[in-house]
Amino acid sequence: MAEKPWCDIIAVSELEENWVTRVDVSSRRLAIYDAPSGVYASLALCNHGGADLCDGYFDGHVIECPLHQGAFDVRNGKPVSAPAMKPMRMLETRIEGGMVQIRL
Repeated sequence: MAEKPWCDIIAVSELEENWVTRVDVSSRRLAIYDAPSGVYASLALCNHGGADLCDGYFDGHVIECPLHQGAFDVRNGKPVSAPAMKPMRMLETRIEGGMVQIRL
């Protein structure tokens, strides 16, 4: 089985430094996190309450949902505070040629 292709999402220079950037790709809204250890990506909607994580508070490696303040570690998607209980799905991400890329 062939690996899924990489897709350019946004130029690294367009990211909000040390913050979360909203990017729409086809019919999906993504959250791109500029963290101290690298760039990470997830679907933008919180898996707990459906709020847009791009409107949440981002600190280091933790994104806090703006609706119920549940929080997730963007390095692995694991919940770090209630009421979030289920890990969020993270997307495979890399930087190539000055672009943030994800696997589709």
